[in-house]
Amino acid sequence: MNRRKILYASSAIAAVVMAGLTRRRAANAAPATGADYRVVHTDAQWRKLLNPAAYEVLREAGTEPPFTSPLLHEEHVGVFSCAGCALPLYASATKYDSGTGWPSFWDHLPGAILTSGDDSFGMQRTEVHCSQCGGHLGHVFPDGPQPTGLRYCMNGVALSFTPRTA
Repeated sequence: MNRRKILYASSAIAAVVMAGLTRRRAANAAPATGADYRVVHTDAQWRKLLNPAAYEVLREAGTEPPFTSPLLHEEHVGVFSCAGCALPLYASATKYDSGTGWPSFWDHLPGAILTSGDDSFGMQRTEVHCSQCGGHLGHVFPDGPQPTGLRYCMNGVALSFTPRTA
């Protein structure tokens, strides 16, 4: 295979991936459709409320690069909440190092999340949304530690952390 064929094949693969990403984001302009959320904003309002990275993840179902979130190494006692609406989602006691590069938890707080099927990128996954604003948080996988056996793999930019005060 010559250099021209390699460049052409790489460009074609990149175009297919980007087309899938664009369709995925357009389909998720209103995450977890069908749910009635207590916190609702227009797209313009969300853009003003969120920084660009949080907007991309929470409202467009993007993914932050692995190992970039300061919350990945957060070890204080406290609560991880939705960066879009401040709903408490995860207790620090359920956080663990999954080695994946994203903050991971083995359980969520009661009533905090909703899930939906996600078949983007040719994979079957379970997407996790905030139950109050519908924001995309990440995905849940069945390879976590006990007692649940689940790994809630969350985007750090979709979360905020509040330490518990004494």
